[in-house]
Formats: sequence, structure tokens, C-alpha cells
Amino acid sequence: MLDSFGVLGLGKPDGQVYAALVVSPQSTAEELAESCGLTLEQGRAALDRLADQGMATRAPVDRERYLAVAPDVAIGTLIGHREAQLRSARAEMHRLMDAFREASRFTDPAHSVEVLSGGEAIAQRLEHLADTAEYQVRGFDCPPYIQDPVANLPRQRQRMRAGVRFRTVFDKEAVAWPGRLEKEILVGVADGEEARVRPVLPMKMMMADDRMAIIPISVGDAVLDAAYVIHPSALLQALDGLFEAEWERAVPLQAAIGGTVEQGPEADHRKLLGLLAAGLTDESIARSLGWSARTTQRRLQTLMRELGATTRFQAGMAARERGWL
Repeated sequence: MLDSFGVLGLGKPDGQVYAALVVSPQSTAEELAESCGLTLEQGRAALDRLADQGMATRAPVDRERYLAVAPDVAIGTLIGHREAQLRSARAEMHRLMDAFREASRFTDPAHSVEVLSGGEAIAQRLEHLADTAEYQVRGFDCPPYIQDPVANLPRQRQRMRAGVRFRTVFDKEAVAWPGRLEKEILVGVADGEEARVRPVLPMKMMMADDRMAIIPISVGDAVLDAAYVIHPSALLQALDGLFEAEWERAVPLQAAIGGTVEQGPEADHRKLLGLLAAGLTDESIARSLGWSARTTQRRLQTLMRELGATTRFQAGMAARERGWL
């Protein structure tokens, strides 16, 4: 057990003294030194270091005696510091790997595609992608999901404040995912994300600038714990072109349901129009907005009457003529 303290940067004498103090609170430096087989000077030096790191304190009455700080606090703090150092080292590793691949991509094409294994490795690389993007992050968003998409909002908000542009094309099933529209997509749009919707997307993807793309590997409706990382190459250029083509064909979500239109429809009608234009079915619209099937049908009929339309196509044309889309 004491050896594990060394991983946290705690020397053997300090770990011995802390462990002894945990089981023998209110001990003096002399008592701790004797129980640990240390000299008095070594015991006092260890206690000073433990106090500096917030792992031990002097007793409130007898100042010659010491108390151990609770292990979940004392050791937990050391673990937190070491995890932060590891995250920083991992980010630097990724940065150096990007530079390595850029330098070797002309002499070794194999470095253009990388395969990641494990959900943690994929999540860390996605964070690295967003954190190192210089001017824009683009993505295709479609189910299934291996983690809650809402968890990405704070990082995305921070990067947008730094001037990074976020553009996302959502699959209609992503918009229809229960609670997703209100809790995550519209929140991102309000923060400044540019969002559009397509009935179907060819894949799930996230791309930073024109230097990296990550594509989770899927089989049917399941997402495997693996992903391709595409570095600068002809393949990355093709993915760039694919995104821009899908973006041009997609329906702007923020214009349809996130903006304000003078003398336009009420907010629920604007949401309804945007989802209709994106190709969602009545069932998907109901799931997306949290409405019942009956409420969805009733509001659709009200909207159609207001637009003087008998088909969805006519409703879309009439809405565009009025400037609602």
C-alpha cells in the first residue's frame, strides 16, 4: 500500500508517517518517528511536508500533537493533481503526434489513418480535437450514442467564446431523440452553434479545421468502441467536401426554429415548420418536442389551415413565401 503513494509523488517516509498518523491520531513527532523506525529529524521533516500538502494538521489544543486529514480528502487531492498532470501530458503527446504525422505524411502514407480502441481513448481524442481547433469544428450528428451529448456543451461553449466556429448537421433521428432538441440542440444554437438538419446522414463524424476528422466505427445500430482518426490526406479532403455538400443540402435549424421572425408564427409553429422541413415524421416530431401524438396532429392541422395548405409540400412552400423558413 505504501508503495502506491510513490505513484502520487509521496516519498516513503512521508507515506509511512501519514499511515501511522491515520491509525494513531494525536501522536507527537517523537511517537510517529519511533513507530516508523525513523530518526526524530526525519519524522519532523515528514510531518512538515505532510502539513504543507494538506495531509496533516496540528491538534487544536496540544500543538505538539498531530492529526491526519481524512484519506479521501488528502489522497484524493494528490490523485487529482496527478490526473491533471497526466491529462496535460496526454494533450502534449497528441500535439506531438499531430506534428509527427504532418512531417511524415509525404514519406509514410500509413500515418494518414489511425484506429482508436476503447471508449475512454475516443472521448479523450474528441476532447483534444475540440480543444485544439483553431477556427472551426464541423460534425455529422446521428444516433446511436455511447455517451450523453449534453456533456459536450460546456466545452463547446468555451471554444465558441474563444472564436471557434461550430457547424453541425443533425440527422433527423438525432433531432427526434427524446429531450435532445430542447436540452442540447437549441441550447447550442442559442450559444452560437450553426445547426442544420438532413433526413439521413452517411456517418457520424467530427472534424477540426482541415487537419483531423474522427469517425466512430458503427455496425448497424450499434457503435463499437473504436474509431478512425483521419489526418491530412486525400481522404480528409474528401470528407471536407462531403460535409460541405451535406451542409448545402441541409435545412437551417436555427432559421426554422431558433430565430425570431416579425409577424411570423408562434414559437411552437416555428419549431413544427423546421422539423417538417427537415423531413421528420409525425412520430419523430412528437418525440422531439415531447408532445403526444394527438397534440402533434392537432397542431399540424392548425398550422396547415393557417397556411392554407393541404399537403406538407404546400405547407413548406407557403411558409417560405411568408418568410417563415
